[in-house]
Amino acid sequence: MERTVKILGFAGSLRKGSYNRALLRAAGELLPADAQLEIFDLDGIPGFNQDLESTPPDKIKDFKARIRAADAVLIVTPEYNYSVPGVLKNAIDWASRPYGDSAWTGKVLGLMSASTGMLGGARSQYHLRQSFLFLDVKALTKPEIFVTFAAQKFDESGKLTDEATRKVVKDMLQALVALARKS
Repeated sequence: MERTVKILGFAGSLRKGSYNRALLRAAGELLPADAQLEIFDLDGIPGFNQDLESTPPDKIKDFKARIRAADAVLIVTPEYNYSVPGVLKNAIDWASRPYGDSAWTGKVLGLMSASTGMLGGARSQYHLRQSFLFLDVKALTKPEIFVTFAAQKFDESGKLTDEATRKVVKDMLQALVALARKS
């Protein structure tokens, strides 16, 4: 058996009951046997301040270390105002700085999003792909995961119950692991 692929996952939503956090937990249940998911909570990530980039807060040092230790990164995020939530953008910026010390370089990325609407967070994923292209991250392109009408696909406890969605998430995680092995 090949070595275990380490995936660092985090949600772009801080809301404890968010569908995106629930989708991230579901990913942990649907992983291939040769992968493990570590979940990092972005709660407490401060706004990026370039004056502090050479002496970042401990939360940022920990975040960058975990990114570096991972073979792949999985981001599960909502869409806010047609784009990326501020806390997520701040986390991405912190981990890319200072110039020349980006934790993102060469990483493999999987993206998922969930929404109560019919677009499923597509625009936030598009913006993330643009940012990560600049950061030299190899983003998985297919299958794309946009969980639409999420309220109908999770139960009251936050468990993903929609079998079609569970299957596509499982397929995406297998593809992410395969891409991480090739990179």
